[in-house]
Amino acid sequence: MTEWFENDDFWKDLYPFLFPSRKFESAPKEIDALIELLDLPDEASVLDLCCGPGRHSLELASRGYRVTGVDRTPYLLDMAIERAKKESLSVEFILDDMLSFVRPQSFDLVISMFTSIGYHSTERQNERVFANIFESLRPGGSAVFQTMGKEKLASIFLPATFTELDNGTSVVQLHEVVKDWTRIANRWIVIKNGNAREYAFEHTIYSGQELRQLLLGAGFQRVGLYGNLLGEEYGRESDYLVAVAHTGRFSKN
Repeated sequence: MTEWFENDDFWKDLYPFLFPSRKFESAPKEIDALIELLDLPDEASVLDLCCGPGRHSLELASRGYRVTGVDRTPYLLDMAIERAKKESLSVEFILDDMLSFVRPQSFDLVISMFTSIGYHSTERQNERVFANIFESLRPGGSAVFQTMGKEKLASIFLPATFTELDNGTSVVQLHEVVKDWTRIANRWIVIKNGNAREYAFEHTIYSGQELRQLLLGAGFQRVGLYGNLLGEEYGRESDYLVAVAHTGRFSKN
């Protein structure tokens, strides 16, 4: 069965909604905060998992980090590659799914930004993704996950929202929390030039404690939870749930 995120039309139609220019403009500040939060060394090797059009991959590469960007959407990856060429940046971009990509003990840091976890239809698959990330980290490596926590979602949940973009495209979003508050089912209707196109998808939503336990179960030794990339305390009103997971497998060197 084809997963929703394997549909290139979804990403093409919703690209202006998901990746407006302000998203790219915010990348430098986000990477500033990430580097400070982790005290990331200059020589670090970074995996940007579900890198999309390369917002964070390119910003990290511009600062001299060795970056690998992985995404399973050709449309988004082509945009990332084109941006890298235009900016003369060296990034290894790979077309692959986070469920299958693993490169044992190859990275000092793995980042998963902009709610890119819980996409697969079974929790066994989603747990496999966390295991792959752990296996891909070097001894002493870390992983950072940025998503919207279940605590925040519960306080702001609306069954329907409407957004009109600058280009005249409208997006109607219909939401329903399902399966005992473990998943959110969405119907997004894109209205463009008088034509409507609908996409249905769902993904897992995590509370702070649920995400922590999953990461510990994948092998991580220590997990810190924050409300943003600045390292502020995580709580019900936090805009994001940021989990920083450490392997704890430190070498003697």
